[in-house]
Amino acid sequence: MNDYLIKAYAFGGTVRIYTAKTTNLVAHAQKVHDLWPSSAAALGRLLTTSVIMGAMYKGDSELSIRVQGDGSLGGMVATTNTKGEVRGYASNPHVFMQYNNGKINVGHAVGNGFIHVTKDLKVRDTFTSSVAIQTGEIAEDFAYYFTSSEQIPSAVGLGVLVETDNSVKASGGFILQLMPGCKEDTISKIESILKTILPVSEMVDKGYTPEDMMKEITNGDYQLLEKMDLSFKCDCSKEKFEKGLISLGPTQLEELLEQDEKIETNCQFCNSTYEFTKQEIKDLISEIKNKTE
Repeated sequence: MNDYLIKAYAFGGTVRIYTAKTTNLVAHAQKVHDLWPSSAAALGRLLTTSVIMGAMYKGDSELSIRVQGDGSLGGMVATTNTKGEVRGYASNPHVFMQYNNGKINVGHAVGNGFIHVTKDLKVRDTFTSSVAIQTGEIAEDFAYYFTSSEQIPSAVGLGVLVETDNSVKASGGFILQLMPGCKEDTISKIESILKTILPVSEMVDKGYTPEDMMKEITNGDYQLLEKMDLSFKCDCSKEKFEKGLISLGPTQLEELLEQDEKIETNCQFCNSTYEFTKQEIKDLISEIKNKTE
């Protein structure tokens, strides 16, 4: 089953809910970055949160989210757009920590620090808001972010099931947000439901679709608004790295050529490598000098 999310209003239009299955895109991230269990679980949760947040906006808007913790993971970055496309990486992909009960320890791997959310809505300057990491488990941290930074009371559920061979078996999540006018009895009902539903990773592993998760969270009381396909997709290219090399200037490029016969560039987001030969670098140097003459 392909990854996708659905957006709906529930409980008489007083609650907005997003539910998503992200197994394939998180599995892709695990493979390209060679993620170990704690890194896979942490980055998978961040990618899931990010791609859902991207679906909250329209047009050409983009979001960039940085989780800067002092744990062994070393931090994570994810970027997403409004089309269900997301990419990201963890500074240290090789982290495997467990709690005493054998479950993957994400909180200690992330550690203490801050979450920074940068919004580029393509209408004015970018805006960045930051909140302190609360637990490092990602779901609780983003529930706190929405409530404190955006003043939207929210519940966030995330789950990534990692196999013993580091492969990702199941991944998904939901974000539930209270709309103005949501009544106390509705809030109490939601709290009661969230205490009894299965963990997200278990629901996805059991074959639950985003629609199934939505039914669990709302007791079937929802109005479907939108369905969106999701994917791990990077927008890097050799042309973009070429522009980066040009920005170094001719002197630095000549110094690099003296050190090696070629230059290799690597994309942190998708681990793609682009090679520039000695002749290609010479051509770039000539292009820069011709423009400055």
